[in-house]
Formats: sequence, C-alpha cells, structure tokens
Amino acid sequence: MKFISTIVIASALLLPLSLQAKEISGVELDETLTLNEQPLVLNGAGVRSKFFIDLYVGSLYLPTPLDNTAAVLAADIVAVRLNITSGMITADKMKDAINEGFDDATDGNTTAIQTQIDQFMDLFSAEIVDGDQFTLLASKVSGVTAFKNGTAQATITSEPFRQALLNIWLGDEPAQNSLKKAMLGK
Repeated sequence: MKFISTIVIASALLLPLSLQAKEISGVELDETLTLNEQPLVLNGAGVRSKFFIDLYVGSLYLPTPLDNTAAVLAADIVAVRLNITSGMITADKMKDAINEGFDDATDGNTTAIQTQIDQFMDLFSAEIVDGDQFTLLASKVSGVTAFKNGTAQATITSEPFRQALLNIWLGDEPAQNSLKKAMLGK
C-alpha cells in the first residue's frame, strides 16, 4: 500500500503544471472550457483587488495561448471569466467599475458604443453575490455573449464594443496592470 501511495504522489508531482488544477484566491479555474461548441484553454488568470481586498479572479481563455493584447484582439474568439470573490461587489459598484473601464478603454469616447454599453449594463441589474461567475464570450462573428453562472444572458453584436470590452482588462489602461499581465500569462 505504501508503494502505491508513493507512485500516486510521484505521478502527481511529475504531471505538467498545465494539467494540474489551478487555484487562485480560493477559485478553482477550469483549464479548458467549451462555449458555443468552441474549445478554449486557460491563457492566464489573476486577482483584481482594491485596497488590499480581493474582488474577483479574472481569467482569459483562448483557442491557443497568446501573450499580447493585439493578438488577443485579433483572435476570432476570446472568453473573459470573472469569478466574484467578495461580498463587497454590488450591482451598482460593478456598473460603476465597468463604465469606468469602458471610459478608459475608449479614451473617454464611448459615444459610438453607448447603446451597446447600456444594453450590457442591464446584465448587472440583479444582485451580485460572492461566488457569482460572469463569462464574456467575445466572438468576431457573433459578438459578445454574456453568461451569469453558466446561463446565457444576452448577446451584443458590435466589433467596436467587443474590442472595448476586452480592453477593459487588456488595454493600455486596464482595470489593474498586474491582472492584465496575469491574464496574458506573464
């Protein structure tokens, strides 16, 4: 029995890290996702924090790993997943943060996508609680489909909106620089 235990432990230690489950801030991340019949792999993940409080774990999923924003924006399909880890996040605070993110992502010029932003904000009308999960599937072909806790909420079709949304986490003025680097696998 001791021999079998030793083999099991040794095998686990020899598995490539990419095959082992990844946990960040108490959130176990899926190494792969299949959304709308599209297989995606975890590119990278990190924590969005403010005032030393972890708010959510942000993760980026792609068909193949990429390490720069331009390549991610050019990808046909991308998924950003937000796992809420704090009860301090409310629907109003989430809306404020996302509005600020769109403002930063567009250099303050949201006029062209304001209708899509307003539609997107409706997704955050319901209460947000610790443990909620938002997945934003951004496709060049079909637009951005937002999922809350695995259930599709809405699809917004607009390439400028898709790019601005991704730039909230990956742009020149991201929500948090360390999160951007982590999502890009750096």
